[in-house]
This record gives sequence, structure tokens and C-alpha cells, in this order.
Amino acid sequence: MMISILKTLVNQAGLIAILAFAISQSRTVKRIFTRKKKKRSDLVIIVILFGSLGIVGTYMGIPVHGAIANSRVVGVFVAGLIGGPVAGVLAGAIAGFHRWAIDIGGFTAFACMLSTILEGLLGGLLSKRLERVEEKWFFALVAGAAAEIMQMLIILLIVRPFNEALELVMIIAIPMIGANAIAIGIFIAIINSIKKEEDRVAANQAEMVLRIASKSIQHFRHGFTPETAHATAKIILENTDLSAVSFTDGDSILTHVGEGSSHHPTGGALQTDLTIKAIKLRKLQIANTKEQIRCSNTHCRLQSAVVIPLMQEDIVIGTLKLYREVKNTISLVDINLAKGLGSLFSTQIELHMIEEQAKLLDRAELKALQAQINPHFLFNAINTIVSLVRTDPEAARTLLQNLSLFFRNSFQLEKTEVSIHQEIEHIRAYLEIEKARFGDKLQVKFNIPSSLNFYIPPFLLQPLVENAVKHGVMVKKDGGEILVEAKEDKKKIILTVEDNGVGMDSGQLKTLFINNNDESIALNNINKRLITKYGEKNGLSIESRKGHGTKVTIRIPGLGK
Repeated sequence: MMISILKTLVNQAGLIAILAFAISQSRTVKRIFTRKKKKRSDLVIIVILFGSLGIVGTYMGIPVHGAIANSRVVGVFVAGLIGGPVAGVLAGAIAGFHRWAIDIGGFTAFACMLSTILEGLLGGLLSKRLERVEEKWFFALVAGAAAEIMQMLIILLIVRPFNEALELVMIIAIPMIGANAIAIGIFIAIINSIKKEEDRVAANQAEMVLRIASKSIQHFRHGFTPETAHATAKIILENTDLSAVSFTDGDSILTHVGEGSSHHPTGGALQTDLTIKAIKLRKLQIANTKEQIRCSNTHCRLQSAVVIPLMQEDIVIGTLKLYREVKNTISLVDINLAKGLGSLFSTQIELHMIEEQAKLLDRAELKALQAQINPHFLFNAINTIVSLVRTDPEAARTLLQNLSLFFRNSFQLEKTEVSIHQEIEHIRAYLEIEKARFGDKLQVKFNIPSSLNFYIPPFLLQPLVENAVKHGVMVKKDGGEILVEAKEDKKKIILTVEDNGVGMDSGQLKTLFINNNDESIALNNINKRLITKYGEKNGLSIESRKGHGTKVTIRIPGLGK
């Protein structure tokens, strides 16, 4: 009889293995099996699913001396192993209570109910250990055998008369311990293979996203335009087995590459309700049939799609759409690919926007700086020129040329960088006008090696020189000297504007970069421009001593030898 029971239970183990494989093909079940931290809803599904499997195991059992040789433990124990103690106990309670209810007062009814609950608990207590072991199927097989041994001991401890309990255990112990342990091991092996497959798919998917990202990152950093969208769509299509790839903005098609491109023209209106829905709801949309896509062209061959909105902060700026020609073929890989690329492209587009805003801010700061050209400087310059017209016409003509050159250079907004020699020319034009007013009281020296030829933001040094004239040397009764110098220092260019004027005390120095300090607006603007372009560590550096002068230093990184 023992051999007959063993054969039946082994066959049941095979049926359970087939059932386990069938269950594992469900997308929901796969997600639950592979998720490391189970949600409450996951645990509910585990309890119901495996508790029901325990009930099926009871009904598939073989009557033996008023008891049932069964595979109930398989579902219950696996529930504990994958869901933890709570899931194991609840699944055990469902299957165990059912076993007691169908045979109330039966020979082993209470002992079987109690052992089923405790087996679920044991599986849950071993769940953490299962995660750490290498050979999970073998661990589950041994643990399952231990659980069934525990059940046999409970029967011997509770069921009376003892001699009948012992006789029962001697018949069912080996078949149930062996067959059910094998079934549990197979079940866990299938679950583990699903996890490994998901890891492999995830790795391939990550590799695909990285490959696409490395090839496409250059494009959206130049903006979200039909040209950059088309180049990116071609890269995605070439690196996947998709039928078509499309990008849209909020109102129209930017590009459509692959099947259907003839009726999805660049600049054309949005063709599918699915795209409009994704933009409106700001959520990923999936279509598994042509009817769900609802393309306005009735001859469109595209039948499956996933559409992901591209976001800039909380605003939808467009969509990425991945298409297939066969219905019901959008896989979890396609969905995750769309999510990954959508997030990547949204970030790239936003970075471009930030860079553009920084450029605009830089230009705005420059305009603000230019707007601060003291009208008194202009009036004084004109008065100086007028006074020289009769006494020294040639000097007046030269000053007028310098004034023209100064203002022409000041308002060249289209340039984002100028050579150091252009900036020095601009400074010389300014100083020639000032020297005509102050004469020998204003002395200026330039130490700019001719071999140095690099580019800097425009209007960078002239305001510093003007500050040195107005607030440094010309405040002194006898005037003073200004030195403008450039030199290489490792991988940086060091620019300095130094004067021997009145200088500042430490209290004045501390207030220079306060935003509401009207007396140092020019310094503030230059400091912000330097930080925006070269980073926080490359702002203005100012040294000053009361009565000895001031030295302003600018460090331009990445230009030295």
C-alpha cells in the first residue's frame, strides 16, 4: 500500500509542477514572485492562491485508515517561503480549516489542521534563509521534508489511540515526506527560474537603454525639435525590433520612423486618440489592438503601441511612442523600455532648457551690466572732446574714435565670448578717454603676453578697471596706478586688475557681494556670470587693504597648457 500511495503522490507532485508552471505564466503572479518587498495586495493574492492550492491538495488525497494521504502542505509551505510568516499562517489556516471542516470529529482532522498551520508558519520563518542560500530548490526540498516530519510528529502526539496513529504514520510518512518535499523543491525551482529570467531580461533591457542613450544623448541636448527627434527615433528603431517609433510635441507630430510614416508626416496633426489621451492624462498608455490605438487612417497597419508622456517638471511637452504591427504584442520589456527612455529623454530635454535659461540669464546679466554705464561718463567724455575741439582738434578726433569704439564694443550682445586682446582693446578705449580728463594722475600698465590667446565672456575686465579708476586711484589726491595682468598657472589662466588706490577695510569687503549693495552691482553681476559659466569655485577673488589698494583676481579654468 505504501508503494501505491507513493506513486500517487509522485504523480500529484508532477501535476503540481505543471500547475506551478501554468500559474507562473501570469504577468501578475510573475510580478509578485519577483518583487523583493511584497505589498499587502501581493500577500492577499499569495494567501488566496496557495491556500486554495492546499485545498486542492486535500481533495487529491488518498483515504488511508480514516485519514488522508495528501499534498496539502505544498501550497501552504510555498506560501510561507515566498510570502513570509503571515502569508504562511493564513494560507495554512485556510487549507487547515477546510481539512477540519470536511471531517469534523475525524480521526486526524484536528491534528491535520494544526500541523498545516504550523507548516505554513515554518515556511514563513525560513523565507529569509531561502533568500540567502545558493541552491534554493534543494533548501526548499529539505525544509519541506522537515515540515512533513513535523506533521507526522504532531499526529503521533495528538491523535488517539496511539497505536492507530503510529500505524497510520508508518504507512503515509515516507510517501508524503518524499513526494511533497520533491513537489515543494520543484515549485521553488520554477519560481527561482522566473526570477533569474526576469533579472536577465532586466539586464538586457538596461543594456539596450544604455546603448540607445549613449547614441542619442547628443541629440536632445540640442533641443526637442523635429531634427533631434528624427535622429533619436532612428537610433531606437535600429537598436530594437519595433515596427515604428514616433515623437510628438503637445500638438503635432515631430517625427515618425518605420511603418506608417507615409500617413504620420512631420508637422502633421496628432493621428491617434491614444496619444491625445496620454497627453491629457499625463500617464503611460498601452494599446493592444488597432481599435484601441484609433489611428485616423483606416489603413494603418500598426496594431499595438505604448505611449509615454515626456515631462518638463509637471508639464507634458510631448510623447514617445513605440509601435508593433501585431496585436497584443506590447510586452513588459516594451513598457519598461518606454518608461526608461521617456525618463532619460525628459531629463535630456530639461537639461537643454536649463542650459538655455542659463545662457539667457547670462545675456540678461550682461544687458543689466551694460545698462549701468554711467551717463556721467558719457557727459564728461563729450565735454572733454568739446574742450579739445578748438585747442587740439587731433586729440579730440582720437578721443571721439575711442568713444565710438568703446560703445560699439559695449553693445555687441551677439557675442558670447571675445578674445582677451579684444577685451584689452575695449579697456584701452575707455582709459584713453579717462586719461584725457585726469592726465598723469592716472597711470595704467598692461602685462598681457602676446603668446596668450584665449577667449572670455565679453565685458568682463572693463568694469573692474572702471571700478579701480572711480573708487580706487582717482579718489586719492595724487591719483595712482592700475596694473592689468594675465598669466598661465597650470591649467588655468589668471587675470588680475590691481590698483594702489585707497583700498577697503574688511567690513567693506564683506558687503561687496550682497545683492542689495548698489555700490557693487557691477561686481555682483560679474561674479554671478563667472560662477554660472565656470562653477562655484571660480567666482571673483578680491583682496584689499585700507590705504594700500585693491587686487581683483579672475581664474579661467581649462585654458592653460
